Amino acid sequence: MLHDMKHMPVVFEAVRPRRRFSEVLRELAAFPAERVRVADILDAFGDRAFGALMLVFAVPNVLPMPPGVSAILGAPLLFIAAQLMLGRPALWLPRAIAERSLSRADFAAMTDKVLPYLTRFESLLQPRLTVMFNPMHDRIIGAACLILAIVLFLPIPFGNMLPAFAISAFALGLMERDGIAVTIGWLGKLASIGVLAALSTAIAAAAVGLFTHLWPF
Repeated sequence: MLHDMKHMPVVFEAVRPRRRFSEVLRELAAFPAERVRVADILDAFGDRAFGALMLVFAVPNVLPMPPGVSAILGAPLLFIAAQLMLGRPALWLPRAIAERSLSRADFAAMTDKVLPYLTRFESLLQPRLTVMFNPMHDRIIGAACLILAIVLFLPIPFGNMLPAFAISAFALGLMERDGIAVTIGWLGKLASIGVLAALSTAIAAAAVGLFTHLWPF
């Protein structure tokens, strides 16, 4: 029997490369169902769901949006970032978020607008500086994204673009295991906090000036 096993052909299973975010989006846009749910996106990305859903909810905030949109999109980001910070092995979403959906036509239209930009960014991404990725570092990134998601709730005109950009960079870095993208995310976080601190100081100074003008001592 052992002699026979020596002559058995050895079959090597080809390792399938990880699909890029844009490829998965194209598949979802061609989804036969009438609507695309958040749960469908979660299933499609599997172990990369944390980064994928953070990117889905953060990217719209990079562009100027009507008032209130950042608060709507920021709520799921809080939930996702908190789980990443806590080190959950898999993302869990409550039914109220998981069952949110877009019509397939609307999702396809949105995908068509995003894909040209996304594919350009993806061409620059590759696994590098992978020492930056381990369970503890992922949790630290989750904490940073949680702080940035909280900033998204603040009613600051055009003040949501930097935090959303930083979250998007973190998300791309997590999905592609690209340490450069994560580094850009950290720089974006520092810039966001700096802008927030400057605005807070300016608002406080203006409030003190108004108070002393109205009620001089």
